[in-house]
Amino acid sequence: MTKIRCGWANPANPLYLHYHDTEWGVPCHDETRLFEMLNLEGAQAGLSWETILNKRETYRAAFDQWDAEKIAAYDAGKVASLLADPGIVRNKLKVAAAITNAQAYLRLRAGGGSLDQLLWAYVGGKPIVSGDGPRASKTELSDRISKDLAKLGFKFVGSTIVYAYMQGIGLVDDHDPACFCRKRRK
Repeated sequence: MTKIRCGWANPANPLYLHYHDTEWGVPCHDETRLFEMLNLEGAQAGLSWETILNKRETYRAAFDQWDAEKIAAYDAGKVASLLADPGIVRNKLKVAAAITNAQAYLRLRAGGGSLDQLLWAYVGGKPIVSGDGPRASKTELSDRISKDLAKLGFKFVGSTIVYAYMQGIGLVDDHDPACFCRKRRK
């Protein structure tokens, strides 16, 4: 029997199907993955998520498995090597944003916080489950989280990017009404 998935899940790409089936809309509390996804969603700006997903393993290697302490200390030489790496999006602003985000994340942690605590507090610890209407690209909540992340020093965290991030880490479950993942949550 064929599984019915969300319309955006490209059936020709096994990585995309796996992401849809096992990650998208599933609540995440893992700090490293939360940090990774924040940066990958920012890297995706202006591109397709599939492009970034196909490069995710290279991103992990290039950005030291998303170790914020290492990323925060990147020097000009490391930045030059990242900008020469064809396995990632070689955009100066996006690479610089990952470094800035690592520094902001470390400040958050130094203050006793975490991405997990920060993000899940917005939804009272429970994911927002979408209705049957059209999927949003941003909401009042993504606007608020975007502004708060920017105040903390994070970059590439506009409201649309943040909403996609919320979907990717399960703060929002936006699976299509007919999708087997939506049926699974009932």
